[in-house]
Order: sequence, then structure tokens, then C-alpha cells
Amino acid sequence: MITYKDIYDAAKKERYSESLQPISKTFVKDVVKYLKEKKEVSSEEGDLFSDNSIKTKKQLENATTLFQELLRRRRKKILNLVLIASETGISKQDFNNMLAIEKSLFEELIICFEKSDKELGRIFNGDKNEDQKNDLIVFLEDIKEFIGLDGKKMGGFSKGQIANIPKETAKILIDDGKAELI
Repeated sequence: MITYKDIYDAAKKERYSESLQPISKTFVKDVVKYLKEKKEVSSEEGDLFSDNSIKTKKQLENATTLFQELLRRRRKKILNLVLIASETGISKQDFNNMLAIEKSLFEELIICFEKSDKELGRIFNGDKNEDQKNDLIVFLEDIKEFIGLDGKKMGGFSKGQIANIPKETAKILIDDGKAELI
């Protein structure tokens, strides 16, 4: 059973430490249970202005605030770890102190950073994929001559033929099942 003091101590440790602090794997569930019980107790007490009722409500407010602060600080530390990992390639630092949901967040952020770095590298190295206006497709069936979106005649194309055509037209043909992207 978790207490207000446990939540306070965990938030205090996280606040005054640079590294991610260890907390039990069931900490979040325990805090949720604690907050739920405090809500029930505060709503069951008959006299809204009794000392006990006021104390319980204040403790509930403070515990909620402390828990939110704890989670915010942990996320900020995880973001810092992601930045370090994306620059150095070392990603296992403080991994043992993360909750399962935090590990998942960390791994997903690492993937996002890697994609972003690849895209920046591609742009930096002059690869101009974003400027490509055509797609290379193979036709899955015979297509008679038609007018493209630019107003020019296109085709006819026979089944198995490969063509480099405007992206928008290629998308329409692919969506209709008449061609595949190569």
C-alpha cells in the first residue's frame, strides 16, 4: 500500500537528481489506487468542512500535483536520454530505472529521431526525392489512351509495361488496381 509520503519521497528524489530514479514497477497502479481511495474517502465524509475532510481533500490535491510533477520530470529526463542516445549511439543508460511504458516511449522516440536524422542526411547530401514529380509503375492490365491530369494524352499501355508517369496519375492507377509502384 502506497502512502502520501511515498509519493512525496519519489517526487523529491526525482526533483533533486539528474538521473532517472528507480521506482517500483507497480508504482503508477499503486498511486492510482491511492488517489481513488482518497477520492472515495473525501466524498463519503458527511461534513464538508470538518478538519478530517479538509485534510483528506488537501492531501488528494497535493498527491495529484506531486504525481504529475514526478511524471513530467521523468519524461524530461527520458527526452534528455533520447537526445544523448541519438548523438552517441548509447541508449541503455538508466534503462533499468524506466517503467515499461517509459521504455516504450524511449524506443519510439529513438526511432523518430533516427528517421529524422536520415531525412536530414538525405536532404543535406542533395537527394531530391521531394522534388520527384513522377513514379515508376508497372501496369497490371491493358490501359487505353487517356487524358492525364495535366491535360496531355497518355498511353495506351499494355499489361507488364513499365512507365514513368506523374505521381498523381500513378496514384489513381495504383488505387484502381490497374498498376503497381516499382
